[in-house]
Amino acid sequence: MKTAVRGDVLTFRGNPFREAERDSLVFQRDALVVMENGRIAAWGPAAELLSSLPPDARIEHYPDHLILPGFIDCHVHYPQTEMMAAFGEQLLDWLNHYTFVTEQGFGDADHAREVARVFLGEQLRNGVTTGCVFGTVHAASVDALFEEASRHDLRILAGKVCMDRNAPDALLDTPLTAYEESRALIERWHGKGRAEYVITPRFAPTSSHGQLEMLGALAAEFPDIAIQSHISENLDEIAWVRQLFPGCRDYAGVYQRYGLLRPRAIYGHGVHLSDAELEMLHDSGASLAHCPTSNFFLGSGSLNLRRCVEAVKPVKLGLGTDLGAGTSFSMLQTMNAAYMASQTHGKPLTAAQAFYLATRGGAEALGISDKVGGIEAGMEADLAVLDLRSTPLLDFRMRHVRDLSEALFVQMMLGDDRAIAATYAAGAAVYRRDER
Repeated sequence: MKTAVRGDVLTFRGNPFREAERDSLVFQRDALVVMENGRIAAWGPAAELLSSLPPDARIEHYPDHLILPGFIDCHVHYPQTEMMAAFGEQLLDWLNHYTFVTEQGFGDADHAREVARVFLGEQLRNGVTTGCVFGTVHAASVDALFEEASRHDLRILAGKVCMDRNAPDALLDTPLTAYEESRALIERWHGKGRAEYVITPRFAPTSSHGQLEMLGALAAEFPDIAIQSHISENLDEIAWVRQLFPGCRDYAGVYQRYGLLRPRAIYGHGVHLSDAELEMLHDSGASLAHCPTSNFFLGSGSLNLRRCVEAVKPVKLGLGTDLGAGTSFSMLQTMNAAYMASQTHGKPLTAAQAFYLATRGGAEALGISDKVGGIEAGMEADLAVLDLRSTPLLDFRMRHVRDLSEALFVQMMLGDDRAIAATYAAGAAVYRRDER
């Protein structure tokens, strides 16, 4: 059965960092997005498409709303949902005092399922339809997340964290168990429904040379599978990597040495990468996830994203909430922080660029832009419906906007979870604000 949503539609056909906004952004007033069998069957002006629908087609109309591709969170830790807003510390102490303590509870499958349910519910309340997600060292944590995601038919990428040193004993695996358990999870989940497995070393300091070699071998066995980790988030972390891997020129060189830099490899942060490292990421096809609320919260610094996306050799970039160092599930609030980060480097992020990073840009960074991140016929029907007047302040402010660019900017600065009126995954409404 065909269904449709009606309202103003915004999507991207190009990259607003490298093309004029008018050439990269598509905006259609009073449009219809027609969905069938989990995909977008057609979209365009409602006046042109309404007559093509069968009499029994269900149409949901959202006047004064904006229909967008579902948001994409390129870097997030679902187990850390229960420790969001943990006070104080910078990265390495924060990991030891909060993260590693919390993650030990995920050996309990029931606990993992409960947190996965809360995590995905919050993502959907915030219009996030695809996440690239870290589990814990426990394979059961990944099983729980994939099981819960399958209930909503979500496109989700996730992996078991691998670490065999510099963490509590209860969270350590070995080079062999990291390989075997990751491989078993690939066979159990990868390509089942909309699930994708991601090879997941936590970060270089918590994996031995032997473990990174085994994960590199696993990556070579599955050349199209995604890889995720962290890079150059914190200056003390970078110094530690230099001590642990003296034979590597730099942090990116560690991942390159073990075959973990390639297309569909996405690394969180990259705040302090050198020009040579950014060029290495470009040449390998690897991507970065910009996590500004986390970087501000932990005092790590702020990414100069224009060094990445506007370089002669640009690096693909998406946005990540990086919960629980990140402070909000909202991609609007993440865009807000990305704007502030860009201001610290003297060149503000435009609203079009921010919404691109949260949709098509994120999909390109993850290597799934043929599936999600845009509103086009044949794409998977993942949508977020944005209420442009979701609060009294936004209702007042929107009376005074001059154009689309200002309207989008106001939404990303003042909007939050209340702005999401509905979220659709594979053509089905998986969240409606008014039905909470």
